[in-house]
Amino acid sequence: MMDQVSRGSCQRIRGPGAGGKWDRPERTKFLTRPVAIAQPSRVIDTHRAATDLIPRATSRVLPTGYGLPCPPVPALLVAGCLALAGALLTPATLLATTPDVTVLSPNGGQSWPGESLQAVTWSATDVDGIASLDIFYRDSEAASWTMIARGVANTGSFDWGVHHTPTGQARVRVLARDVLNNTGEDLSDNVFAITAVMGRVPTTLRDFRMPGTQPFALAGFTRSSNCQTCHGGYDTAAEPAHAWKGSMMAQAGRDPLFYACLAIANQDAPSSGDLCIRCHSPFGWVEGRSQPTDGSSLLAIDRDGVSCDDLVVLSAIPPGDLPTEHSNGQYVDDPNNRKRGPYTDATTAPHPKLAAAFTRSSALCGTCHDVSNPVYEKVSDDDYAPGPFDTAPGPVQASIHQPIERTFSEWGASSFPAGVYAPEFAGVKPDGIVSTCQDCHMADVVGKGCNNVNAPTRSDLGFHDFTGGNAWMPGVIAGLYPGEVDAGALAAAAGRAVAMLAKAAVIDVELSAAGGGLEATVAVTNRTGHKLPTGYPEGRRMWIHLAGYDGGGALVYESGAYDAATGVLTEDAAARISFHFVLNDTIYKDNRIPPAGFTNAAFTTFGGRPVETGHPASPRYADGQNWDSAVYPLPLTTRKVVATLRYQSTSKEYVEFLRDENTTDGAGQALYDLWVANGR
Repeated sequence: MMDQVSRGSCQRIRGPGAGGKWDRPERTKFLTRPVAIAQPSRVIDTHRAATDLIPRATSRVLPTGYGLPCPPVPALLVAGCLALAGALLTPATLLATTPDVTVLSPNGGQSWPGESLQAVTWSATDVDGIASLDIFYRDSEAASWTMIARGVANTGSFDWGVHHTPTGQARVRVLARDVLNNTGEDLSDNVFAITAVMGRVPTTLRDFRMPGTQPFALAGFTRSSNCQTCHGGYDTAAEPAHAWKGSMMAQAGRDPLFYACLAIANQDAPSSGDLCIRCHSPFGWVEGRSQPTDGSSLLAIDRDGVSCDDLVVLSAIPPGDLPTEHSNGQYVDDPNNRKRGPYTDATTAPHPKLAAAFTRSSALCGTCHDVSNPVYEKVSDDDYAPGPFDTAPGPVQASIHQPIERTFSEWGASSFPAGVYAPEFAGVKPDGIVSTCQDCHMADVVGKGCNNVNAPTRSDLGFHDFTGGNAWMPGVIAGLYPGEVDAGALAAAAGRAVAMLAKAAVIDVELSAAGGGLEATVAVTNRTGHKLPTGYPEGRRMWIHLAGYDGGGALVYESGAYDAATGVLTEDAAARISFHFVLNDTIYKDNRIPPAGFTNAAFTTFGGRPVETGHPASPRYADGQNWDSAVYPLPLTTRKVVATLRYQSTSKEYVEFLRDENTTDGAGQALYDLWVANGR
C-alpha cells in the first residue's frame, strides 16, 4: 500500500508503546519485619551535488514505513533523495537493513546490588545510522520486560540505577532503532544476579509496586515554562502561572525537607523512596527517573514537582480498573495527553483539551493527599503489622494499610462534602459555601484563565495557589535556587500561608476564679475540613502560648514559650516519639483536633481516630467535637492574659533527628544548616 505525503511534510511510523499542644501522631516503632526518530533537516552535504539535480515537485509518494523528510520529488525519483551514511540507497536496501546490536554487560554471571549504579554497555551499528536505543530488564525468565531507559543515544553505555528486585535470573535487553525505524536487539547471553539491600526492614521495590500509570507508559509531558506562555504573565491576581510558581506543589521536587526525609526512609526500608517520588516528582517518576530511589537520577526539570501537566492529564479511575482508591500517587494519566479543565467553553488552544469535572473533585487531591505504607496492614484499630516482604501489595486501601497521611479521608468523613458556610475560605463564591478541597485551597477569583484575547472573564476561576500552612519553606527555597524560582511568587505564597493559618482556627479565652486563685480556659475550634494540623505529621506541631501579666505589665505566668534563638519549645520530655515513619506500626498518640462532623467510628475506618497517649489508646474526642480546651492556673496578681495559637511546620527535634540519623548522604545536615540560617 502507498501513502501520499504532502509537500514539505514527512511520514513517521509510530513506534510500539513500551510496556496544649496539637502535634503529629506519636507512635512507637517495632522492628518487625514511541520513540522519537532522528530526522535530518536536509540531505547530507556530501551529496549536495546529487540532490541538486532532483527536480522539485508538489508531492511525492513513499512506501509505508519511511520516517525521514525528503525533498518533494516524483515517485520514480524517490531513491535519489535518500542520502544517508555516505551513500545513495534504494528503498529496498533501506528496508532490508537492521541494526546490529550486542549486549556487552551484563552478559551473565554479574552480581549487582539493588539501588547501585551500574553501567549497561553494548555495541550497536547500522549502515543507516542508529537513531536511539531502549533498554529493558527482567527479573526472571518468565517475566515480561521492564523498560529502564528510553531514547538513549548510542554512546555504548548507560548508568542504570539497578531496580531493587532481588533475583538470580536477571537479563538486560537492548533494542536499537535506525533512522528509518528498523529495529535490532540483543539480550544478555546468560543470567546475572541482583542482590538485596539491607535496611531495618527487608523491603524491596516489589513491596512498593502499585497500580496506575507506570514509568515509560507515556511520553511528551509539557514543561511548566511552556504552559506559562499562555497561562502567565498577564494578571498575577488571577492567572494560573504566578500563583502556582509560589506554591509548595511547584516546589515539591526542590524541598530540602523532602530529601532529608527520603534519605531516612530509604535507610529504614530500602526502595521506599519510590513511593515518595511518585508524588514529589510525578514527571520524573513517569519518565523512569525514580531509580535509584534516593532521587539521585532526577533532573532539573523534575524539580518542578507537581507541575501543570501532572495535574491536567489526571483522569478519574475507570470502572473496573486498578487502583481502587485515589491515594498513594496511583495516578491514571490520559494516554492522549489531553489537558483537562472544568470548562466546556474553553477557547482554542495549541494542545488537545477536554472538559472534566474531575478537576474540581476532591478525589483529584486525594491522589497524593491520602498516603499509606503499603507494607503494613491493620491488625487492630491502632496496630499494624508487616505483610509478606518482597511482594507487591494488594490494592492499597486506607481501611487496611498503615496511615502516613489522611487529609483526603479526614475531609471525606467531615461535614464539608455536604457543604459548610465558611466565607473566609470561599473566595468570591457568592453563597460562601465550601465543599471541596479546591474551594478552600484554590479559592475562586474573577479573571481569565489564559492570555488569549478571546478568553472569557470568569467569576469562578480557581486560583492556582494551592495555599496550605507552610510559610517557612518558600523563603528557604528562594535562597537555594535563586536563578530557577520566582522569589516574588514564593514571597507572596508565604504571605498567603500566614493568612490561611489565621483562618484555620478560632481561639477563645475565659478567666474565672478557682480555689482561691485564677484560671484561664483556652478553647481552640478547628475551622478547616480536616484535622488541625493535617498532612505529613512528622515534625508539625501546633500549641497554645499563654502569657499572664500583672497590673504593671510584668510577666507573671507563661506556658508554651518558644525560644526563637534555639528552637526550643517547652514540652513533656517523657513523650515517646518515633520519627521513623516507614517503621511506625502503632498509633500511640494523636491529639490533633478533628473537623466538624467528626465521629470516632468513621475516622476509625481509615486509621484516623484521634487517641490519647497510651497503648491501647482511648478516644481523644467525643463524636461531633471539633474543638479542644486547656486550663491554666494563674497567680492572683494576674490582670491580663494573652493566648496565641502557634504552628510550626518543622520542629527542632525533627530537624535534628533527620541530621543525626542520616548515614547515607548529606541531606539531613543540609536541612539542619538551612533551618539554622533561616530563623529556626
